[in-house]
Amino acid sequence: RMYLSGLVGLLLVLTVDARVGNSSFCTETEQCLLFDCICTTEDYEVHDFGSVKWVTTNETSLDTLNIGFKRLYDYFSGSNDNGTIFQMAFPIILRIPFNISAMDVFTLSFLLPDEYQIETPNPLDIMVNIDTTPDMRVFVRSFFGPMTGMADSNLTNSLSNVLDLVGARYLGEFYYAALYNSSMEMTDSYSEMWFVADYEPSSSSGSSGSSGSSSSSSEETVNSSGC
Repeated sequence: RMYLSGLVGLLLVLTVDARVGNSSFCTETEQCLLFDCICTTEDYEVHDFGSVKWVTTNETSLDTLNIGFKRLYDYFSGSNDNGTIFQMAFPIILRIPFNISAMDVFTLSFLLPDEYQIETPNPLDIMVNIDTTPDMRVFVRSFFGPMTGMADSNLTNSLSNVLDLVGARYLGEFYYAALYNSSMEMTDSYSEMWFVADYEPSSSSGSSGSSGSSSSSSEETVNSSGC
């Protein structure tokens, strides 16, 4: 029984290591959210992310994001029950409703480093939470500018129009702005817009050696995944 529990623990560590780790994709931090690039088109890329933990906080306005940013930065600077000081890992993500109204909530999240993905110190601030995103496939469009600029409906409409044309399915309630620089307001910050795919890969979708002919079901799978 001890052997099995140790094996399970080892597998958990290996699983987490595969999701957050060292990557040249992030230039300001050692650790980065890792992904599989499923395909690249002229207008977007399709990435698969594994389930990971974030430290999060909510704001009711884009104008108060700096307050939320400081709240999360304080957690990373030792405002947790272990007094742990974390190294930043990128990206920072912001969950944005598609149709913004006065009642909406914006969720700002810092990615937890690999070594704290399993055993995570608890926040001291009641407005800070630990959250886990599930495995997800996202449609990615790169963007240079402040994170808050991705709340621009022209940008979201541009990507949604492209995805609608190819029949790609995505969740219609929210999307993410992902920041890969240390400042949310830098005009030359590298950011990404993520639309979460409404898609579950079938067990046969990754098989090799596909034939030249295609059935309607295979076309639907290709279109729904965006590739």
